[in-house]
Amino acid sequence: MKKFVTVILLLSFVVFFVPVSSVFSQTLSAADRVRLQAEYDALQKEIAQWQKVLDETKAKKNTLQGDVTILNAQIAKAESEIKQRNITVTTLTTEIGQKVKNISSLEARIDNDKKLLANLLKKKDQNEVEPIFYLFLSSDDISSLIADADNIESVNKGLQDLFAELRNVKTETEKEKEALDTKKNQELDAKYEVELKKKQISQDQTDKKQLLTFTTQAESNYQQVLADRQRKAEAIRSALFDLRDASGISFAKALEYASFASGKTGVRPAMILAILSQESDMGKNIGSCYVSDLSTGNGVGKNTGSPFEQVMKAPRDTTPFEAITKKLGLTWTTTPVSCPLGATYYVGRGFGGGMGPSQFIPSTWQIFSPRLQAALGVSLPDPWDPQHAIMATAMYIADLGASGGTYTAERNAACKYYSGRACDSVKPYNSSYGDSVIAKAEKFQSDIDFLKNL
Repeated sequence: MKKFVTVILLLSFVVFFVPVSSVFSQTLSAADRVRLQAEYDALQKEIAQWQKVLDETKAKKNTLQGDVTILNAQIAKAESEIKQRNITVTTLTTEIGQKVKNISSLEARIDNDKKLLANLLKKKDQNEVEPIFYLFLSSDDISSLIADADNIESVNKGLQDLFAELRNVKTETEKEKEALDTKKNQELDAKYEVELKKKQISQDQTDKKQLLTFTTQAESNYQQVLADRQRKAEAIRSALFDLRDASGISFAKALEYASFASGKTGVRPAMILAILSQESDMGKNIGSCYVSDLSTGNGVGKNTGSPFEQVMKAPRDTTPFEAITKKLGLTWTTTPVSCPLGATYYVGRGFGGGMGPSQFIPSTWQIFSPRLQAALGVSLPDPWDPQHAIMATAMYIADLGASGGTYTAERNAACKYYSGRACDSVKPYNSSYGDSVIAKAEKFQSDIDFLKNL
């Protein structure tokens, strides 16, 4: 028995004294780090040089040669930034690969410790169930009995040490996994920035070719280009921004509201508008139901009169809905709200009840009302008022992390806005929503940048 316990304890000590740091290794060789850093520094100088060209050319913005020079500088600077970003992506990819190896090593240690723990527990149980008189009878002398008792204490101490080791290894594993998740998000953000920059370069090159066709012609032809730009800008400003359950407003007005909300929340205007646009274009829950019974939350179709169950959750949302409509001077029975998601007549699948452009349910709107009062300086926030809805949307997605401004932060905020959870790697319905919002945000950002650069 003593030999068995001793062997187990020795095995445990072997595991204990293998330093955790031994499972880690350098992510990049010293030579690779020096080379990549040198490339990175060189590109940084190139970017600074092209920025200087851009700054010096600002005075020539409204001339043909000035615009051509700016485009050349923008393209060259963007290409340098792409190369610089690729270095970052390469480094991140290497580090992520090493993190995966580290996690595998840590998990292997946990598995090994679990097996050892099982043996120790088994031996401890055997020792503890042996009556003291049995140990006395089975021992050759008093010294052997003391040795057996000491072995039990040794097992107990070994168990405590092993428990501590397991806790430490688990903590390290969790830290490694968190670091891995962060690195993955950084890589996604980096790749997304690269792709955006590539798209911008492509568009800039197209614009450059169009401008160069006028280099051998009169400056008056260039004025035609400026006029075309102004017509496009006016078309963007006056485009109708459809808002759910509210009168449409111009893009210029929506951008004004979104820019104000951005100043209050830190979420970029393009992202705010993308969420509102997504909510208007989804084709579901478009405010086509009325609540007919506050006690049950059931209702009817706005256009058909057909009955629906679970139009609104009672009393969580029906009670505040009645209060909100009453304060706004509306009749709750004829105020449209969204129908249940995926609902069929008489058979509800989840609840509807979303109000206005931002589709807030009444109970959530009440939570944001005090903040809206402070931010907008209004006494009665109205979920059907476009400015109020846009501010509420900005506040909500800021709470969900969109103010971080990165691709992953904005995409996950969009998924949470829609489904209550971050985007899934397997791209289910909520990830599709997030991808659609990001695509819309890119388009809005392009329009916003175009207006700024006139």
